[in-house]
This record gives sequence, C-alpha cells and structure tokens, in this order.
Amino acid sequence: MTEVREIAQLGNPVLRLQAEAVDDVHDAEIVRIIEAMQTTLAATSGVGIAAPQISESKRIIIIASRPTPRYPSAPLMEPTVMINPSFQALLETQEKDWEGCLSIPGIRALVPRYQEIRIRYTDLQGCLVEAQLSGFVARIIQHEVDHLEGKTYLDRVEDNADIFAESEFFKLMAIHADTVCHETE
Repeated sequence: MTEVREIAQLGNPVLRLQAEAVDDVHDAEIVRIIEAMQTTLAATSGVGIAAPQISESKRIIIIASRPTPRYPSAPLMEPTVMINPSFQALLETQEKDWEGCLSIPGIRALVPRYQEIRIRYTDLQGCLVEAQLSGFVARIIQHEVDHLEGKTYLDRVEDNADIFAESEFFKLMAIHADTVCHETE
C-alpha cells in the first residue's frame, strides 16, 4: 500500500503553480501519484484532494464527497479520479457557502461558487467523461480545480469578514443547529 503523503500547506510554492497537464494516464509516475493521492485523502476527513496538495504539480484531482466531521451533511459518492479536469458554469449566479482546505487547517470561509457546472475530465481508463453536477459536489470540483490553477479558496473570498477560525465556525454551526432544532419542535 502506498504511504500517506504530507499535505502541502499554505505558503508552499507548489500551491501557487499552474499544474502540468497529464499526457498519459497509464504512465507509471501518474499511477503512483494517483495511488498516493487516494491513500492520503482516505487518511483525512477531506472530501477532495488535488495533486499539488501532495507536492505533485499535475492536473489530477480526486472528489470523494462523504459525511465527515468537517462536512457532516455531505452527500455520499464513490471517490472519483479526474485527470485534466475543466468545467464551465451552466448558470452565471453564484452562491456563498462554507469551505475549508486540508492545505489551510484551522480556517473556514464563505466562498462564492457556481451552483451548476458541466465537468470534463479523463478517467483512469483514459476515456473522456462529461457530467453535469450541482450543489456540494460542484463546489468541491471548483475548489480542487482552483488548486490546479495555483489558487486557494481564500483567493475567492469577497470580504475578509467571511474568514473564520475553525473553532468559531463550529460554534456558529452549533448555534445554527440549535436554532433549527428549536424551530422544528
């Protein structure tokens, strides 16, 4: 089994590079990178990872939405490897919602993202895949594709007041959950 790799943290230059396209999905180095990404993501409570986050500047992401302590209401889906992904917004409107990042621990922020996108990527067999996605999974894809462009979610924040320490974020979510429970009683 591949070992868990260290997650590159904010300030590491690899997170600011434009990642290189993958020419051959069956190349031994690419297979090794994907295996390391899968092992590393599985060892976290994250819902996605990009190759630059394990210090590999390649255009590869894995989307693995699942309920975790960090994202308790995330929908469950099988981990999906996306090579050379790109997307286009299907609606121009964006919605702010909370995001965090394995490369920026301890911080959450409200980030505007497109709610409906069409994604194109190459799968592990080398086939081109197109899909229409919305909501949380569309948000994860946009977040991970940003990593391939040398951006983090903090680059998308519109107002610094939308950036919270994770401890304050969890307090806010507890208050919100308590309010929702009392409204339904």
